[in-house]
Amino acid sequence: MSFLTYLSIFLLFNWLNRAVKMTQLSFKWKAVLGIGQGAAAVAYFVLKKPLSDEVHLLIGSIALGAIIKYFNEQEDFKSFRSYFESHYPLIAVGILIFLISIVVPSFYDEYDQYFLLPLVAAFIWVISRWAASKKQREELLLYKAKNEELDRLVAERTAEIQNQKEELEATIELLQNTQQQLIQSEKLASLGELTAGIAHEIQNPLNFVNNFAEVSSELLVEMTQELAKGDLEEVRYIADDIRQNLEKISQHGKRADSIVKGMLQHSRTSNGQKEPVNVNNLADEYMRLAYHGLRAKDKSFNSELVTNFDNSLPEVNIIQQDVGRVLLNLFTNAFYAVHQKQKELGQTFRPKIEVSTRLQHNNIELTVKDNGTGIPEAIRDKIMQPFFTTKPTGEGTGLGLSLSYDIIVKGHNGNIAIESEEGNGSVFIITLPII
Repeated sequence: MSFLTYLSIFLLFNWLNRAVKMTQLSFKWKAVLGIGQGAAAVAYFVLKKPLSDEVHLLIGSIALGAIIKYFNEQEDFKSFRSYFESHYPLIAVGILIFLISIVVPSFYDEYDQYFLLPLVAAFIWVISRWAASKKQREELLLYKAKNEELDRLVAERTAEIQNQKEELEATIELLQNTQQQLIQSEKLASLGELTAGIAHEIQNPLNFVNNFAEVSSELLVEMTQELAKGDLEEVRYIADDIRQNLEKISQHGKRADSIVKGMLQHSRTSNGQKEPVNVNNLADEYMRLAYHGLRAKDKSFNSELVTNFDNSLPEVNIIQQDVGRVLLNLFTNAFYAVHQKQKELGQTFRPKIEVSTRLQHNNIELTVKDNGTGIPEAIRDKIMQPFFTTKPTGEGTGLGLSLSYDIIVKGHNGNIAIESEEGNGSVFIITLPII
């Protein structure tokens, strides 16, 4: 009977040795487990002859208990604790058999062959628990391997996502830079279109300045003559005329200065600062600039300009150069549409551009209307998309209305509405909140 106890000790060391093999624990425990295996075998054979089988069984049971207690306290083998605990019945049965042989020897001698049965059952229980724990460890190792593989895949995917994120950030930065360059190009292109219009608008006040300057020069000569005669009354009349001329010169000089400043502001990058602006004046100025810009290209082109401004409108806080760019784009498109229609129908067609403003529910509503070619219904939903244009190649970038939409809707919390019928003109309605 003692053979099963020593065999359990031998198998315990053997299985532990195999379990730690090819792991980091092998270096630490290989020698101890090897010695344990040999010691179990030697102890069995050395103690078998001089000792009775019952005493031999008791020594084996106590040794097995001590070994189990030792390994159970080791953190390196905590995953084997269920296996270690499966030895307790074998140890208990071995000690119990020894006690029965001492306390009731006659009973034991009569039925000693039956005491082997519980010992075999306890040994089978140890073997079964080892098989179950081995399967669990294998499943655990497989689970750990899968986890490690999953961790590796997650790490690779994370690195890939990080690289994609960095690439996307670089792409976004490039797109933002490209967008700013396109916006600036669009501004400069629109400014180039206005060159002739600006020249025309500046020419009028400059002509007045030159004329009044010449007249004032002649009046000064006349004043000198009257002073020589001593006619002070006439000198006062001439001085008053010169004063009025200087006022006119100052007035038209300021007009020219305003045009130049407006165009400089239009060409600069917006600083994003909103300021109170008279929308009526802004719309009137850009309409005339766009008109004269087109007339500079085609001297035969003429259009009726109609303004219906609500003079009671309050000033509205807007980014002047941005909204000015929107108005310039709308007027340029309107004049282009009526000009194209005039080319199709001839001089019998009378181009007409109307701009109006009104106060509508705490909003300023600005309307630009033309009687040009109109917008086909099939493309009406696309005209606000970037790079979409109905103009021939080289005549439009497709960014004007897209940028206008961003400026009004995203930059000013406003709205742009379109009403159009192909062949009968278009109406663009801009709504800007006063507050």
